[in-house]
Amino acid sequence: MFGNYLIGLREGLEASLVVCILIAYLVKTGRRDRLAPVWAGIAAAVLLSMAFGAVLQYGSTQMSFEAQEALGGSLSIVAVGLVTWMVFWMRRTARHLKAELHGKLDAALAMGTVALVTTAFLAVGREGLETALFIWTAVQATNDGWNPLVGAVLGLLTSVVLGWLFYRGALKINLAKFFTWTGAMLVVVAAGVLAYGVHDLQEAGWLPGLHSMAFDISSTIPKDSWYGTLLKGVFNFQPDPSVLQSLVWVAYLAPTLFLFLRPAGGTGPRPAAPVQAGTA
Repeated sequence: MFGNYLIGLREGLEASLVVCILIAYLVKTGRRDRLAPVWAGIAAAVLLSMAFGAVLQYGSTQMSFEAQEALGGSLSIVAVGLVTWMVFWMRRTARHLKAELHGKLDAALAMGTVALVTTAFLAVGREGLETALFIWTAVQATNDGWNPLVGAVLGLLTSVVLGWLFYRGALKINLAKFFTWTGAMLVVVAAGVLAYGVHDLQEAGWLPGLHSMAFDISSTIPKDSWYGTLLKGVFNFQPDPSVLQSLVWVAYLAPTLFLFLRPAGGTGPRPAAPVQAGTA
């Protein structure tokens, strides 16, 4: 539940910040009459993301076991790739996000209503599709009924509340630090999702070594114990992983965390000023 809450919060807050910056800019520049097309684009992006998640869930249930495992494993790898790109991109561009969106919105305003709808749709839709895919793969990885989905929904709702507080000017936050620390935690979650994806592909027969265990500590950390469930839910920990799963987990996590957390340019990340969307 916590792992998926983090995913919903981290991904949802990015989308909330985008919405809040777009809306605040139109209001501050006296263009309230252009809000309707922006909201229409946002609504379309949300509906598309929900439909994408529904298609993934329904489509996978109609497949054979091997096909389900192959689909789940492949999409897990794709999701990890997208999330990895996203956390690096957001860490690099967080301080310039507002200016970038303002420039795109100015261009869309000059082009007309369709351009406004498209700009809002693309800005939110990318985040929504990434969120739907990563949450779906994370839910499949934990295999814990409705709890992961509840965690993800709570995370999304929290991000909406935070976005509203940003817009009202009631909340300030150092976005550089926030996205750095939550990004690092998300990399750990992604490593577990990647290992799960490898396991799925092994069960589908696409990768070898399903029964070649790196270790087995199931007697020490039973899968059905509260701490075993906690470790699986947060880190996708498996007490009896295959050798290939373990190698992939280490090969992804160690260099990715190192590259993500190392000081930029060797001089350390420069502190970003707290962002207050209501005064943007």
